Amino acid sequence: MDLNNKTIVITGAARGLGAAIAKRLATHQASLALIDLNADSIAATADACEQAGAKVKAYAANVSNEADVIGAFDQVVADFGGVDGLINNAGILRDGLLLKFKDGELVSKLSLENWQQVIDVNLTGVFLCGREAAERMIKGGKPGVIVNISSISRAGNMGQTNYSATKAGVHAMTVTWAKELARYGIRCASIAPGFINTEMVASMKETAREKLTSGIPLRRMGEPDEIAHTVEFIFQNDYVSGRCFDIDGALRL
Repeated sequence: MDLNNKTIVITGAARGLGAAIAKRLATHQASLALIDLNADSIAATADACEQAGAKVKAYAANVSNEADVIGAFDQVVADFGGVDGLINNAGILRDGLLLKFKDGELVSKLSLENWQQVIDVNLTGVFLCGREAAERMIKGGKPGVIVNISSISRAGNMGQTNYSATKAGVHAMTVTWAKELARYGIRCASIAPGFINTEMVASMKETAREKLTSGIPLRRMGEPDEIAHTVEFIFQNDYVSGRCFDIDGALRL
């Protein structure tokens, strides 16, 4: 797909991977529909994308709320005339061990609330946005691309029962959609980042950062733009569909 003048929806666009993806795609003069919980939080990303030559509009939506998602995609179509691509990036963490015991006594367990919050955003949100994007692509009669952000934690990671389950589900949905939507010219792929140097990671203590980095064969964390570069590749290579790209510096959990 030639990204010039294509309308691309990016969720979780205020910062981190979402902002990096938006900025890279902006260099192709794409039309960007940036979604986050608060439209004002997208201002810095939107400004940077406009300076790079993109047409940009910001939308406030909770991706786990069906009415919010439908309304946002309807507004994107009203503003831009259609949807050509989606990057399902919005996600949250609520880490915790399934059960924690000390001296035979239960100390804590992963709460249903923390389970459900992660499921709602990371899995239901991806489902809702993917469904609404695909519907509008098909109605528009044009080919499209959906990129879902998974994680290498999809294979299972200690302390991340909820997160790992959602990221495994995200890739499973990707494969399913690639098979179902191919007849309409819609391609779907997922990306599984390893440890990436986002604002959240940058706020960690230096000792914790060094411990994380030491376990990565390339001896460094990935940069957000390296994930954005992978998104760019998926969009531009018209034979990519149904696959997950692990971008992790050779780290495998």
